[in-house]
Amino acid sequence: MSLISLAGELTENGHRLVQRVYYEDTDFSGVVYHARYLHFMERARTDYLRLLGVEQASLAIEGDTEGLVFVVHRMEIDFKLPARMDDILTIETATERAGGAKMILQQEIRRDGMLLIAAKVIIAVINGQGRPRRLPEALAVKFLTAGHRIPTRVE
Repeated sequence: MSLISLAGELTENGHRLVQRVYYEDTDFSGVVYHARYLHFMERARTDYLRLLGVEQASLAIEGDTEGLVFVVHRMEIDFKLPARMDDILTIETATERAGGAKMILQQEIRRDGMLLIAAKVIIAVINGQGRPRRLPEALAVKFLTAGHRIPTRVE
């Protein structure tokens, strides 16, 4: 039996994370509450960074002009179909653009290959004082070449 990583895996297109829908994710009708999709997508983005070797805690230095923090600036979400309790969801994240003071990520949530959620996430890059700062070139390259790596797993 193979052990599946809690952080998901890097793929030819970016990152893939598998999550189960629990009772706490649903509303009274058993359908996933709309705001819970944000949690699934946040987990996927965090694990994408983790597998790229980016340690967010070490990047952020409070009050520092050199610190680096990622914040969601804008999100466009298309809710196509609902997920329900006990569904197994696949959250896929791909980098569309990385450079300057922002990144654009595409995220999709699927169940058995069927598209449930499509989102475009614009991430602002700021320093420890909350001001925009440039994404370091080496980091931008990690995001832009993530889809061209051999898939790796972190246990």
